[in-house]
Amino acid sequence: MEKLNQLTQQYQILADFLRQFRQERHQYPELSNEEFETTAKIREVLEKHHIDILPFPLQTGLVAEIKGLKAGKTVMLRADIDALPIEEESGVEFSSKKVGIMHACGHDFHMSAALGAAILLKQHQNELEGTVRVLFQAAEETGLGALNVLKSGALQNVDAIFGLHNDPMLPVGTVGTKPHALTAGVDCFEIRILAKGAHAARPQDGKDPIVVLAQIISVVQTIISRNIAANENAVISITHIKSGNTWNVIPDNAYLEGTVRSFNVNVRTQIEQRLRMLLQGIAITFDVEIELDWHAGPPSVNNDEQLVPFVLNVAGAIGFETKIVEASPIGEDFAFYQVEVPGVFVMIGSGGPYALHHPKFRVDDRVLFPTAYYLYELAKEFLAK
Repeated sequence: MEKLNQLTQQYQILADFLRQFRQERHQYPELSNEEFETTAKIREVLEKHHIDILPFPLQTGLVAEIKGLKAGKTVMLRADIDALPIEEESGVEFSSKKVGIMHACGHDFHMSAALGAAILLKQHQNELEGTVRVLFQAAEETGLGALNVLKSGALQNVDAIFGLHNDPMLPVGTVGTKPHALTAGVDCFEIRILAKGAHAARPQDGKDPIVVLAQIISVVQTIISRNIAANENAVISITHIKSGNTWNVIPDNAYLEGTVRSFNVNVRTQIEQRLRMLLQGIAITFDVEIELDWHAGPPSVNNDEQLVPFVLNVAGAIGFETKIVEASPIGEDFAFYQVEVPGVFVMIGSGGPYALHHPKFRVDDRVLFPTAYYLYELAKEFLAK
């Protein structure tokens, strides 16, 4: 951290501003697609530094652009800006002032680092050999916010994209990533069992949806254990079940929902197909109707293997420790961008000890300015390649 601390001291005024901005945004978090004040505050800072804001049709979030004097490639930096419906218990002096809403994933850290990078890029605009776009993206927590950005046309003519996320499981001062799959593809499903209610003493008069629900819970686990190769990583979790409301009545219906995580697109397809087949068979066996709603989320983050050494070398050059990390089963809609353009998503050590989405989650501000400087260097060095 010594070299990173020296870097912060060198740019102390900007570092102090970013810390203040981050802590203010932490106090006023906004949920997905409701980031109006957040967007306005980001816009205010960008305009103060005479940074262009592109007129893409985004309800919340925005795209800034810094053009160098020389023509060249276009690179995009991406940061997310939304918060979560969590009551904060971190105990920091700048805790959320909004009941039940918290930046429990560090998006206030991400947006502040990206804002710092934009300011640095503007200050060194004459040195840039191309164009940098800085995306402040809304609604990452929905898993689908990136699709609105793609629909707006903001990625047109972009040659590469870089994104980041803080990682409380990595030590402060560490940058980690890996080639190919870094996060999982994320899907969720809802299953509705339409049966026939009856008195609990006369089950023969009905069709018991709770028995069917139990069969589904059991058999779904065989999709992974008996259909997916052992060298593939995938998981199915059923997280919500609901049926009935009293002790002596067999209900008419039952409901369950859950999630699937996978790293291979073929495995992802296979899991959905197998689930549909199993549900069809159970429906026939128990003479009930079963409805499945499958909600496809973002695919797996797929880091460009040629760019991974580049992003780690840039991190190491400014003082970060670097490492190749293991793939994580979390989801990240940054993956949608990588379907369109090559890119790399990196993890920034934020110190823990509480995990992402925990009410006591916090970020170590010592790494804020170094992260901003890292994004600046990534963009500048990519254009110079």
